[in-house]
Amino acid sequence: MPTINLQGEFYPTYKAANSSFSADTFRCAEETIDELLAKATTSDNPGMLLGRVQSGKTRTFISIIALAFDNGFDVAIVLTKNSKALIEQTAKRLNTEFETFIDDGELDIYDIMHAPESFGGFELDSKLIFVAKKQDDNLRRLTDLFKNNSAIASKRTLIIDDEADNASIGYTKKAGLIEARKIAGQISKLRSTIISSSFLQVTATPYSLYLQPNEVVVANVITFKPTRPAFTKLVPVPFEYVGGTDYFGPSARSETDTLESLIHHTVDHRELERLKSPDGRSFKLDDVLTTKAIEGYRTAIVNFIVGGCIQRINGIRAGGKSKKLRYSFLLHSEAGKDAHNWQEKLTKSIVSKLEAAAEINSPDFTALVTKAYGDFSRSLLLASQPIPPLDEVLVAVAGALKQQNDIKIVKVNSDDDVAALLDSTGQLKLRSPLNIFLGGQVLDRGVTLAGLIGFYYGRRPNKFQQDTVLQHSRMYGYRRVDLAVTRFYTSRAIRHAMTQMEEFDASLRGAIEAGGDRAVQFIRKADDGSVIPCSPNKILIATTQTLRPHKRILPIGFQTGYRTGGDGIGQIIQSLDSQLAAGRPPYAANGPCRL
Repeated sequence: MPTINLQGEFYPTYKAANSSFSADTFRCAEETIDELLAKATTSDNPGMLLGRVQSGKTRTFISIIALAFDNGFDVAIVLTKNSKALIEQTAKRLNTEFETFIDDGELDIYDIMHAPESFGGFELDSKLIFVAKKQDDNLRRLTDLFKNNSAIASKRTLIIDDEADNASIGYTKKAGLIEARKIAGQISKLRSTIISSSFLQVTATPYSLYLQPNEVVVANVITFKPTRPAFTKLVPVPFEYVGGTDYFGPSARSETDTLESLIHHTVDHRELERLKSPDGRSFKLDDVLTTKAIEGYRTAIVNFIVGGCIQRINGIRAGGKSKKLRYSFLLHSEAGKDAHNWQEKLTKSIVSKLEAAAEINSPDFTALVTKAYGDFSRSLLLASQPIPPLDEVLVAVAGALKQQNDIKIVKVNSDDDVAALLDSTGQLKLRSPLNIFLGGQVLDRGVTLAGLIGFYYGRRPNKFQQDTVLQHSRMYGYRRVDLAVTRFYTSRAIRHAMTQMEEFDASLRGAIEAGGDRAVQFIRKADDGSVIPCSPNKILIATTQTLRPHKRILPIGFQTGYRTGGDGIGQIIQSLDSQLAAGRPPYAANGPCRL
């Protein structure tokens, strides 16, 4: 078994520059490289780096790249989700993390769409990282680079497939034949082009990958590279992380007050339809502060403003800088732009009506803020955090509403919107103390919202795909410090589905911790089919069998005497039967049994 080099040029320098990373993060990187080298995990046998949503997967795979460069790898490829925002975010992150090596000329990093078409010997003496979207032009250009430059293609290459269950697999059926979708076929072609490579998948939602067969045969790709992981390494999760266990675990379901149970606010499912389009029969915009038709959403907005003001009061009192104390809220209930336009109008109406009520110190304003204050007081007490006086909170909320720049309402409809809104760390810019984001599908994989203390979630498909819903869960992350003022708003049915997903995910990770991914033989789904692991097109070629609880599959239909003649087993079976009938063990007379 090879011994990994921990004292090379890249890894020790990288560790020293990132001393704030946990020891577990570096241990995970070392164990992953050890697996890649010891088991000769080629592109035919992928490895898996399994994290949780927003748990630090990127920092872990960058650590792996640094260590790989000290252990025989010369080139790294990072494949990202097909998103302009995400590729820019990844490229920025890599350039920042490896700045020292870039300045010293030891490393070059390229967006594949801006990379040279060929490289000379001097350039190839440095390490290379290529970043590419999982998109047609990007993958074609990347494959051509290796195909047309034998000097690069022969170098040992580490391929990192970030969000590996997104676009990297997928199949369609045409005229009775199963074909790989275009991006999946292009990634397989890239893996075949590189002479010596290792393939590492990175994701928080691996269900479709574990459901792949060991060998993939499709009609439109001659040799399709396997995608089922050969080994799995779990990204470490520190105490500061808040995830599914906190939101949907036993403490969240407690009948008595716990910090986790107080996160939840149940929304009337009929309200979700009212956020889709205007309906004058349900309520008028003039009544947004009093109508019961949108009580859940109004509560969410008021709670966000009150919770943000409480955190700012406590933060400033503890010595924090006012400009740094910024918080965010996310509404994600619809994918359509028309719905987002309506939600923007509704949200602005709630905030403006609340501002007008604060201006005259109306009973409606006082009642709404006092109710939110009482809610947060319970959780702040449980968290042993200060509870500012109500009068001080009322003044702070009124002040935030009067200062037009203190509350920003931002609609995010497209990748271009996301790219324009990202800051230098790859998070959505928080331009004000209190930021309300309205969006849909684009606010999922790879997009991080700092200071998120309010999330209103209302997506309601006929069948919940576990990988999709978990990637919508932007409230997960390193948010423990704000947990006492964090609230989650959804319907009872959606929360039930998400609770099941957490149970399924926990059982999968428990199986991996117990015995590695070889123990992963089952992926759970809801008994009634309301929750499924992933889109059916991702596992179209999978040889899976659905088992209901307490059911089993037994071998049936075989015939013990089917083979006859001198090499058949019929005579042996007859001999065993006669010995057993005589009360003798079947191995006494003629030595060990040959069956």
